[in-house]
Amino acid sequence: MLRAFNNHRTLGDNIRLGTLTAFSAGMINVASLVILFSFTSNVTGTYAILASEIAKGNPYQIGVVLCWILAFFGGGFLANLIVIHWGKNHTYRAHAVPVVVEMLAVLAVGFYGGFFYRETLGETEVLTAILLLATGLQNGLTASITNFSLKTTHVTGITTDLAILAAMFTKAEFRHNPELRNKAKLLSSVVAAYFVGALAAGFLAVKLDFAVFYIVAGFLFFVATYDFYRVWRAQGGLRLSGWLRPQHAHTSLSQGDSVNAKL
Repeated sequence: MLRAFNNHRTLGDNIRLGTLTAFSAGMINVASLVILFSFTSNVTGTYAILASEIAKGNPYQIGVVLCWILAFFGGGFLANLIVIHWGKNHTYRAHAVPVVVEMLAVLAVGFYGGFFYRETLGETEVLTAILLLATGLQNGLTASITNFSLKTTHVTGITTDLAILAAMFTKAEFRHNPELRNKAKLLSSVVAAYFVGALAAGFLAVKLDFAVFYIVAGFLFFVATYDFYRVWRAQGGLRLSGWLRPQHAHTSLSQGDSVNAKL
């Protein structure tokens, strides 16, 4: 799921990555809406808020909203910085580290919210920024390693793409095109996972409050360690040194699944 890169990825790789991360993003977005009264999986609406605050002439709110946008931007930048500088020789690590950082950010929000949160405006603004950083990391990573096939923290563009595909499928020549059919499967699975994650968070956030972010972190941990576990299972146990071995960025999935594969 994280070991293959760009055109070496299979449809299955992208569906697994897309559904799990989209599920997590849907949970983050709705949990933050219920608890912090803010959407945090994208910045489309944030730009509208920025324009509104500029028009009203509220310098403090302008600064806060700019920080939110920069947090999302910074997450995407950091994820791709890691991929660009580590991806050539350490593909799995380069792809896993942004997910781990996202997981730690989500855990930090859950921990702080559960033990220290006093519902002040300043706290809410900072926690919102941290979650935007986390989803920026996720969005930047999934877009980068799938050759821009996936952006899993918002579904506006995906919904548009599905509408285009639905219109194309009214003609038989497009309905029987394997590439278009696979794309429709991928995008549909991402939208469905995002919605299910959002729905789950809607129920859980009311009961668990900030503890819901621990569940999100659990899904992200699974994403980060999925390939590590597969190699460990194939070898009947994997030495810790395997994590430290370099891997070329264009190693295929079949190579990664072999018993002798290196992390």
